[in-house]
Amino acid sequence: MNRTRTFTGSYTAIVTPFQGGAVAYDELKKLVNFQIKGGISGLVPVGTTGESPTVSHEEHLDIIRCTIETARGRVPVIAGTGSNSTREAIDMTKAADAAGADGMLLVAPYYNRPTQEGLFAHFAAIAEVTDKPIILYSIPGRCGVEIGLKVIERLRAKYPHVAHIKEAGGSVDRVDQIISALGSDMTVLSGDDSLTLPFMAVGAKGVISVASNLYPREVSKLVALALANDYPKARALHRRLYPVFKAIFVESNPAPIKLAMARAGIIGSEEVRLPLTPLTAASREVLLSALQGFAR
Repeated sequence: MNRTRTFTGSYTAIVTPFQGGAVAYDELKKLVNFQIKGGISGLVPVGTTGESPTVSHEEHLDIIRCTIETARGRVPVIAGTGSNSTREAIDMTKAADAAGADGMLLVAPYYNRPTQEGLFAHFAAIAEVTDKPIILYSIPGRCGVEIGLKVIERLRAKYPHVAHIKEAGGSVDRVDQIISALGSDMTVLSGDDSLTLPFMAVGAKGVISVASNLYPREVSKLVALALANDYPKARALHRRLYPVFKAIFVESNPAPIKLAMARAGIIGSEEVRLPLTPLTAASREVLLSALQGFAR
């Protein structure tokens, strides 16, 4: 494994299909094949979109293994192995590494709100147990803390395999700051579908996408156009997709995207696990209107 491998392009943060409260592994396999057929660059199982907070540890690892086995090396699989417990994140990372994951997505610890020094120590401890590429995941709206620029710089200087960040703070300025400080040493991937194009305009190299669960071909094309510096065509596609990008977050992810996927026949059920609930009637109307608009 090349520990300095660079992930660029369009990666799908895949949903975890459920049926009757259990993980629907046959549907997960179909989803993996649908994504690969749609031209996606890679897969990210058991992130927030995969409902990692409510799957058991056994399910978590089984989902990662199922994704890797189904992908069969056709695209890289970046396993979500983050936790607000450093020990748990280490154990999950070791297990995913042993299962054959190509990289690890590590979210900032949530709820316990560590200091910046705590963030550095947390990620450093995990980086010590794997030589697979690590993608830091900064999403302060969910975690209550941002992975600061100095922490990113320190981690990058000490660990060659910490060379990516999924940036979901909603700020183009922040992306610009990371790239200005680290240049090609740090690959930035958008964590927000609606901001993929603006982020790429200042140097991001792709997206870890929710929308590509539904539209892998279209999201892949958008990213490919931006990487080729064909911004007129990229803007036109972005504007067509933008209402969908917004509507799939009309309520907490992944309830809206699961509804859209179920209606499209990509998965068999829109089922989510509590405390998430199915969309309200008003939210369904917003989502379905956006989907119909894109279809036209």
